[in-house]
Amino acid sequence: MKIKTTALPGVLIIEPKAFGDARGFFLETFQSERYAKAGIKLPFVQDNHSRSQRGVLRGLHVQRSHPQGKLVSVSRGSVFDVAVDIDPQSATFGKYVGLELNDENHLQLWIPPGYAHGFCVLSEVADFQYKCTDFYYPDDESGVIWNDPDINIPWPLHSPLLSEKDQKLPRLRELK
Repeated sequence: MKIKTTALPGVLIIEPKAFGDARGFFLETFQSERYAKAGIKLPFVQDNHSRSQRGVLRGLHVQRSHPQGKLVSVSRGSVFDVAVDIDPQSATFGKYVGLELNDENHLQLWIPPGYAHGFCVLSEVADFQYKCTDFYYPDDESGVIWNDPDINIPWPLHSPLLSEKDQKLPRLRELK
């Protein structure tokens, strides 16, 4: 397993070791001792799986009083995945990390609690998995609008398919 730090404190790009041959491949998507050595020590309490079609954008989501750390990966297809620092006290406030996660590179992104997170689907269909360090609380949801010009994420699409909720998210400077 290879670990790469990013410009955002605590956000890590993880490349699990894949073993492949003519039959396909095998890889461990999580092993607690190995991930703890990489600094991911919070317990995971919930696993999620979403399937989305090309052009769907989900995010940028965060929970206010129950922030979730997320270990994200793609088992089918390809997404552009983003973590955004939304802590106004942080030196990297408003900065983001974005990268392609797909079923060929097997990359994972570790997003510590407190960062906003979102992704858009680049392939026809994508299966997206994420392990969470806290439970989902619908009444605790918040986020930032995907196209906030103060963050200026270079999303690889211009007219995404958004949920009604995601269309109404505030700008970063309005986030409370």
